[in-house]
Amino acid sequence: MLAVKGIYKTFNMGTVNEKVALRDINLTLKKGDFVTLIGGNGSGKSTLLNCIAGLHPVDKGSIIIDNADVTKLSEHRRAGLLGRVFQDPMVGTAANMGIEENLALAYRRGQRRTLKWGINQQERKIYKEMLKPLGLGLEDRLSTKVGLLSGGQRQALTLLMATLRKPKLLLLDEHTAALDPKTAAKVLELSDKFINESNLTTLMVTHNMRDAIKYGNRLVMMHDGYILLDIEGETKQQLTVEDLLQRFGKASGEQFASGRALLS
Repeated sequence: MLAVKGIYKTFNMGTVNEKVALRDINLTLKKGDFVTLIGGNGSGKSTLLNCIAGLHPVDKGSIIIDNADVTKLSEHRRAGLLGRVFQDPMVGTAANMGIEENLALAYRRGQRRTLKWGINQQERKIYKEMLKPLGLGLEDRLSTKVGLLSGGQRQALTLLMATLRKPKLLLLDEHTAALDPKTAAKVLELSDKFINESNLTTLMVTHNMRDAIKYGNRLVMMHDGYILLDIEGETKQQLTVEDLLQRFGKASGEQFASGRALLS
Protein backbone atom coordinates (compact mmCIF):
# COMPACT_ATOMS: atom_id res chain seq x y z
CA MET A 1 0.00 0.00 0.00
CA LEU A 2 2.95 2.32 0.75
CA ALA A 3 6.53 1.73 -0.32
CA VAL A 4 9.20 4.31 0.45
CA LYS A 5 12.39 3.27 -1.32
CA GLY A 6 15.77 4.81 -0.56
CA ILE A 7 14.66 8.41 -0.20
CA TYR A 8 16.97 11.24 0.74
CA LYS A 9 16.07 14.82 1.57
CA THR A 10 18.43 17.72 2.28
CA PHE A 11 17.31 21.28 2.96
CA ASN A 12 19.40 24.33 1.92
CA MET A 13 21.84 22.10 0.07
CA GLY A 14 25.24 23.67 -0.54
CA THR A 15 24.76 26.46 1.99
CA VAL A 16 25.97 27.01 5.55
CA ASN A 17 22.43 26.07 6.65
CA GLU A 18 22.49 22.67 4.95
CA LYS A 19 20.47 20.08 6.88
CA VAL A 20 20.24 16.42 5.92
CA ALA A 21 16.74 15.45 7.03
CA LEU A 22 16.32 11.96 5.53
CA ARG A 23 19.05 9.41 4.81
CA ASP A 24 18.22 6.33 2.72
CA ILE A 25 14.75 5.78 4.20
CA ASN A 26 13.14 2.45 3.30
CA LEU A 27 9.67 1.74 4.69
CA THR A 28 6.84 -0.50 3.50
CA LEU A 29 3.29 -0.54 4.85
CA LYS A 30 0.91 -3.36 3.96
CA LYS A 31 -2.82 -2.73 3.60
CA GLY A 32 -4.31 -2.19 7.06
CA ASP A 33 -0.99 -1.48 8.79
CA PHE A 34 -1.28 1.15 11.54
CA VAL A 35 2.27 2.39 12.11
CA THR A 36 3.20 4.85 14.85
CA LEU A 37 6.26 6.94 14.00
CA ILE A 38 8.26 8.36 16.88
CA GLY A 39 11.48 10.31 17.33
CA GLY A 40 12.91 13.52 18.73
CA ASN A 41 12.77 16.95 17.15
CA GLY A 42 14.83 16.93 13.97
CA SER A 43 14.73 13.15 13.63
CA GLY A 44 12.98 13.43 10.25
CA LYS A 45 9.54 12.05 11.04
CA SER A 46 7.48 15.07 9.91
CA THR A 47 9.75 15.55 6.89
CA LEU A 48 9.02 11.94 5.92
CA LEU A 49 5.26 12.58 6.09
CA ASN A 50 5.64 15.77 4.08
CA CYS A 51 7.63 13.92 1.41
CA ILE A 52 4.98 11.20 1.22
CA ALA A 53 2.26 13.85 0.91
CA GLY A 54 4.17 15.69 -1.80
CA LEU A 55 4.83 18.88 0.15
CA HIS A 56 8.59 18.35 -0.20
CA PRO A 57 10.15 16.78 -3.32
CA VAL A 58 12.72 14.10 -2.54
CA ASP A 59 16.34 14.38 -3.70
CA LYS A 60 16.60 10.68 -4.45
CA GLY A 61 14.49 7.54 -4.17
CA SER A 62 10.84 6.74 -4.89
CA ILE A 63 7.44 6.74 -3.19
CA ILE A 64 4.75 4.24 -4.20
CA ILE A 65 1.15 4.52 -2.98
CA ASP A 66 -1.35 1.81 -3.93
CA ASN A 67 1.00 0.54 -6.66
CA ALA A 68 1.28 4.00 -8.24
CA ASP A 69 4.63 5.80 -8.37
CA VAL A 70 3.80 9.27 -7.00
CA THR A 71 7.41 10.44 -6.54
CA LYS A 72 7.13 13.22 -9.11
CA LEU A 73 3.46 14.06 -8.56
CA SER A 74 2.56 17.39 -6.97
CA GLU A 75 0.83 17.58 -3.59
CA HIS A 76 -2.63 18.24 -5.04
CA ARG A 77 -2.33 15.33 -7.48
CA ARG A 78 -1.63 12.95 -4.59
CA ALA A 79 -4.49 14.35 -2.51
CA GLY A 80 -7.01 11.87 -3.91
CA LEU A 81 -5.01 8.98 -2.44
CA LEU A 82 -4.44 10.52 0.96
CA GLY A 83 -6.24 11.62 4.09
CA ARG A 84 -4.32 13.89 6.44
CA VAL A 85 -4.80 15.49 9.85
CA PHE A 86 -2.30 18.13 10.96
CA GLN A 87 -1.04 19.20 14.38
CA ASP A 88 -2.81 22.56 14.18
CA PRO A 89 -6.61 22.18 14.61
CA MET A 90 -7.02 25.29 12.44
CA VAL A 91 -5.67 23.43 9.41
CA GLY A 92 -7.80 21.03 7.38
CA THR A 93 -11.17 22.79 7.65
CA ALA A 94 -12.70 26.04 6.37
CA ALA A 95 -13.27 28.18 9.46
CA ASN A 96 -15.85 30.49 7.86
CA MET A 97 -18.02 27.62 6.62
CA GLY A 98 -20.52 25.55 8.57
CA ILE A 99 -19.96 22.00 9.79
CA GLU A 100 -22.27 20.58 7.12
CA GLU A 101 -20.53 22.57 4.38
CA ASN A 102 -17.13 21.26 5.44
CA LEU A 103 -18.49 17.71 5.50
CA ALA A 104 -20.01 18.23 2.05
CA LEU A 105 -16.61 19.25 0.67
CA ALA A 106 -15.05 16.07 2.03
CA TYR A 107 -18.01 13.85 1.08
CA ARG A 108 -18.02 15.08 -2.53
CA ARG A 109 -14.26 14.94 -2.97
CA GLY A 110 -13.38 13.29 -6.26
CA GLN A 111 -16.89 13.69 -7.68
CA ARG A 112 -17.69 15.71 -10.77
CA ARG A 113 -18.19 19.37 -9.88
CA THR A 114 -21.40 21.07 -10.98
CA LEU A 115 -23.09 24.43 -10.38
CA LYS A 116 -25.40 22.74 -7.89
CA TRP A 117 -24.14 23.13 -4.33
CA GLY A 118 -27.19 22.98 -2.07
CA ILE A 119 -27.16 20.40 0.72
CA ASN A 120 -30.42 18.45 0.76
CA GLN A 121 -32.17 16.82 3.70
CA GLN A 122 -30.90 13.36 2.75
CA GLU A 123 -27.33 14.60 2.95
CA ARG A 124 -27.99 16.29 6.30
CA LYS A 125 -29.29 12.99 7.63
CA ILE A 126 -26.09 11.27 6.46
CA TYR A 127 -23.91 13.93 8.08
CA LYS A 128 -25.80 13.68 11.39
CA GLU A 129 -25.25 9.91 11.45
CA MET A 130 -21.55 10.45 10.74
CA LEU A 131 -21.18 12.96 13.56
CA LYS A 132 -23.05 11.04 16.28
CA PRO A 133 -20.21 8.56 17.03
CA LEU A 134 -17.94 11.51 17.88
CA GLY A 135 -20.00 12.04 21.03
CA LEU A 136 -19.53 15.82 20.85
CA GLY A 137 -23.06 16.93 20.00
CA LEU A 138 -21.99 18.29 16.62
CA GLU A 139 -24.84 16.48 14.88
CA ASP A 140 -27.16 19.13 16.34
CA ARG A 141 -24.98 22.04 15.20
CA LEU A 142 -24.67 21.44 11.46
CA SER A 143 -24.92 25.13 10.56
CA THR A 144 -22.36 26.27 13.17
CA LYS A 145 -19.25 27.88 11.69
CA VAL A 146 -16.26 25.60 12.22
CA GLY A 147 -14.18 28.53 13.45
CA LEU A 148 -16.40 28.67 16.55
CA LEU A 149 -15.59 25.08 17.59
CA SER A 150 -13.05 24.16 20.24
CA GLY A 151 -9.70 22.71 19.17
CA GLY A 152 -10.80 19.19 20.11
CA GLN A 153 -14.12 19.46 18.28
CA ARG A 154 -12.40 20.81 15.21
CA GLN A 155 -9.73 18.11 15.22
CA ALA A 156 -12.36 15.39 15.59
CA LEU A 157 -14.25 16.89 12.63
CA THR A 158 -11.03 17.06 10.58
CA LEU A 159 -10.37 13.40 11.39
CA LEU A 160 -13.86 12.46 10.21
CA MET A 161 -13.40 14.45 7.00
CA ALA A 162 -10.01 12.83 6.33
CA THR A 163 -11.45 9.32 6.62
CA LEU A 164 -14.84 9.81 4.92
CA ARG A 165 -13.71 8.61 1.51
CA LYS A 166 -11.56 5.75 2.83
CA PRO A 167 -8.17 7.07 1.64
CA LYS A 168 -5.50 4.67 0.44
CA LEU A 169 -3.21 6.12 3.12
CA LEU A 170 -4.05 8.16 6.24
CA LEU A 171 -1.35 10.49 7.59
CA LEU A 172 -1.70 11.75 11.18
CA ASP A 173 0.96 14.38 11.90
CA GLU A 174 1.07 14.81 15.70
CA HIS A 175 -2.65 15.51 15.44
CA THR A 176 -3.20 15.59 19.22
CA ALA A 177 -0.11 17.61 20.22
CA ALA A 178 -2.00 20.93 20.48
CA LEU A 179 -4.83 19.48 22.60
CA ASP A 180 -5.20 19.12 26.35
CA PRO A 181 -4.60 15.57 27.68
CA LYS A 182 -8.29 14.66 28.07
CA THR A 183 -9.23 15.91 24.61
CA ALA A 184 -6.13 14.32 23.07
CA ALA A 185 -7.12 10.94 24.55
CA LYS A 186 -10.63 11.31 23.05
CA VAL A 187 -9.28 12.16 19.58
CA LEU A 188 -6.84 9.24 19.73
CA GLU A 189 -9.67 6.86 20.65
CA LEU A 190 -11.69 8.14 17.71
CA SER A 191 -8.67 7.77 15.42
CA ASP A 192 -8.20 4.16 16.49
CA LYS A 193 -11.94 3.49 16.00
CA PHE A 194 -12.07 4.94 12.47
CA ILE A 195 -8.83 3.23 11.44
CA ASN A 196 -9.89 -0.20 12.68
CA GLU A 197 -13.47 -0.02 11.40
CA SER A 198 -12.33 0.90 7.88
CA ASN A 199 -9.04 -1.05 7.95
CA LEU A 200 -7.19 2.11 6.93
CA THR A 201 -3.48 1.98 6.21
CA THR A 202 -2.12 4.64 8.57
CA LEU A 203 1.12 6.39 9.48
CA MET A 204 0.83 8.37 12.73
CA VAL A 205 3.60 10.69 13.95
CA THR A 206 3.71 11.22 17.71
CA HIS A 207 6.07 12.49 20.40
CA ASN A 208 4.37 10.40 23.07
CA MET A 209 6.01 7.02 23.62
CA ARG A 210 3.05 5.60 25.53
CA ASP A 211 0.71 6.47 22.66
CA ALA A 212 3.19 5.04 20.16
CA ILE A 213 3.24 1.78 22.10
CA LYS A 214 -0.50 1.62 22.79
CA TYR A 215 -1.78 2.27 19.27
CA GLY A 216 -1.11 0.49 16.01
CA ASN A 217 0.44 -2.83 15.06
CA ARG A 218 3.93 -1.42 14.32
CA LEU A 219 6.23 1.15 15.89
CA VAL A 220 8.96 2.87 13.89
CA MET A 221 11.56 5.06 15.58
CA MET A 222 13.65 7.64 13.72
CA HIS A 223 16.83 9.43 14.75
CA ASP A 224 19.00 11.90 12.81
CA GLY A 225 17.27 11.09 9.51
CA TYR A 226 17.51 7.32 9.86
CA ILE A 227 15.05 4.59 10.83
CA LEU A 228 16.58 3.01 13.92
CA LEU A 229 13.85 0.63 15.05
CA ASP A 230 10.88 -1.13 13.44
CA ILE A 231 8.95 -3.17 16.01
CA GLU A 232 5.77 -5.13 15.35
CA GLY A 233 3.64 -8.09 16.37
CA GLU A 234 3.97 -9.66 19.80
CA THR A 235 7.20 -7.78 20.48
CA LYS A 236 5.35 -4.47 20.19
CA GLN A 237 2.43 -5.70 22.29
CA GLN A 238 4.79 -6.49 25.16
CA LEU A 239 6.85 -3.31 24.76
CA THR A 240 7.21 -0.83 27.63
CA VAL A 241 8.63 2.71 27.67
CA GLU A 242 11.71 1.40 29.49
CA ASP A 243 12.22 -1.30 26.85
CA LEU A 244 11.91 1.29 24.09
CA LEU A 245 14.49 3.58 25.70
CA GLN A 246 16.90 0.68 26.09
CA ARG A 247 16.43 -0.36 22.48
CA PHE A 248 16.98 3.23 21.36
CA GLY A 249 20.16 3.53 23.38
CA LYS A 250 21.52 0.28 21.99
CA ALA A 251 20.67 1.17 18.37
CA SER A 252 21.89 4.77 18.49
CA GLY A 253 24.74 4.51 20.95
CA GLU A 254 23.13 7.29 23.01
CA GLN A 255 21.70 7.00 26.50
CA PHE A 256 18.86 9.00 28.00
CA ALA A 257 17.74 9.24 31.60
CA SER A 258 14.12 9.74 30.62
CA GLY A 259 11.68 9.75 27.75
CA ARG A 260 11.54 13.53 27.94
CA ALA A 261 15.22 13.71 27.00
CA LEU A 262 14.64 11.49 23.98
CA LEU A 263 11.65 13.38 22.70
CA SER A 264 12.59 16.97 23.53
